[in-house]
This record gives sequence, structure tokens and C-alpha cells, in this order.
Amino acid sequence: MTEETQPVLILAGPTASGKSTLALALAGQFDGVVINADSMQVYRELRILTARPSPADEARAPHRLYGVLSAAERCSAGRWRGMALAEIAAARDTARLPVVCGGTGLYLRALAEGLSPIPDIPAAVRTRLTARLEAVGAPALHAELAARDPGVAGRLEPQDSQRILRALEVLEATGQSLADWQTGPAEGPPCKMRFATILLAPPRDVLYAACDRRLAAMLTAGALDELRQLNAMGLDPSLPAMKAVGVRELGEYLAGNCDFQAGQAAAQQATRRYAKRQMTWFRHQIVADLLLAEQFSESLLPKTFSFIRQKLLTAAG
Repeated sequence: MTEETQPVLILAGPTASGKSTLALALAGQFDGVVINADSMQVYRELRILTARPSPADEARAPHRLYGVLSAAERCSAGRWRGMALAEIAAARDTARLPVVCGGTGLYLRALAEGLSPIPDIPAAVRTRLTARLEAVGAPALHAELAARDPGVAGRLEPQDSQRILRALEVLEATGQSLADWQTGPAEGPPCKMRFATILLAPPRDVLYAACDRRLAAMLTAGALDELRQLNAMGLDPSLPAMKAVGVRELGEYLAGNCDFQAGQAAAQQATRRYAKRQMTWFRHQIVADLLLAEQFSESLLPKTFSFIRQKLLTAAG
């Protein structure tokens, strides 16, 4: 008799689509554990700015990999994958359903499909390119990347400093395009797991309105005080946590470079743009087993519960 595979639910979607609320409902219904797959919600200093589940929600069901790293650290897809696999194994040991919830597409793909074995980037290369980014800005660095690696540059927005920097780091350190590494042999998917993916994909106008409301609610909840505390840490601006949506835009207000309304509007616009990038990625990179083309509401629960019972919680596989 073969050993039964571990069912793992992936719950994906753009920011402000209602993933966390749905994940909590699913964890409650199926004795699950919610495992974070958002690259910014891993940082403990960014609870409000990244819309992490509240302490009350975390008390209603087990939540893992939320706020587990300092903003002074760098989390990569590879590092997160290792932590996520450990939490999935722990869920299996306690007979809980892992509900992997997040909007960082690269993390979700790394979990289900494995990672390309890109070598570590030498610190000297990262330091030099980071200094150049600070000196000339992301659009100029994007132009340099376009001249050297037009294929990768064409997939990136000129303001996407983190991914531009990553592409140049890999090119400098290995002499190969990031695209070549990504299309090469991957580490492979984890053994003895079977995945089912639910994608929340609300209409754009509904999602954008939700983004605006949530950013306003963050400000009411103390996002500016949280940002002041983050800034007081004096962190390297190239660290991932310093690239969180809203950090730069609201930082302009705290620095006295704009008024409150302008800072809020800029942060809301950045959130909408981020949501658009996420939706574009999911549309091209993820084949969902269940597509929910609306904002989360409790009316979705019967359909979702039925899908999980039929698709995931069977003895097959």
C-alpha cells in the first residue's frame, strides 16, 4: 500500500482581495493552519502596513510565518520555501490542512514547482549595484538592463527596483541571464504533496476601491507610527522590507516633502499598481483549480468548501 500524499491548499490573489479572511474561514472549517506566502508579511515590524492578520484572527486559528523575521533581514523565495515546507510537515504531523495564503507569486510557484539553482550573489556585487541604484535610480538601471538583457528588462516595470536589481545581480555574478536560470532544471516540486489552488480575482474596479479603503484604514490604525519606528531602525534602503508598498510614499509625507493628502493618495496609487501587477502575474503564471472572479464574501464559502472536499480531501493521490 502506497503512502497517502499530503493535501496542500494554495490560496492566491492580489492584495485587498480578501484572501486572509477566506483563509481564516477555511482553517476554521477544515481544522487548518494558515501559512503565510506574502513576502512582506514575514517581517514583524510591518503588521499594519502589510495588512497582516490581526492578533484576534491569529488566535482563532494557527497562523505560521507571519512576522517571523526582522526587517533587517532578507527573505528570498528559497528561504521562504524551506520554512514553508517545514510548516507543511508540522501540519501533517498534527493532522491539519495547510492553507498557504499569499499574493507573492514567485513564492507560490517556488513551493509547488521548485526553484532554479541560482548561485548565491557575492556581497560585493550586491553592494556595488545597490549603491548604483541609489545613485542613478531604478529607471536608469532598467535602461542598463535593457541594453544587456532586453528579454528580462522587457518583463519589468522601470520603477520595479527590487527585480531590476535582482536581474542585474544574477547577470553580474554568473554571466547568465536570470531568464536562463529560471528556464533551467529546477530543484523540483516537493514529494508526496498534492496541491489545489484557489485564485481570488475580483474585477479591477472593485479591487481598486478595496485597495483605497484599506490604505485609509491602515492610516487610521497607526501606519504612520509603525513607519516612524521602521525608519528609526536606520536600515539599508535596499532591504526588502523597505520596499513594502506605502513605505516610500508615506515616507515622503513624514519627511515633509508633501502634505498628508498627497502622501495618502500616492500610497493608494502604489497599492493599486501593485495589485495590477499581481493580477497580471497570476493571469499568465497560475492555472487555478478554482477561480473566484469576485471579492471575498461569505456567499463564496459553500462553493469553496465543496471544492476542497471534492478536489483535495480525498484518499486519491
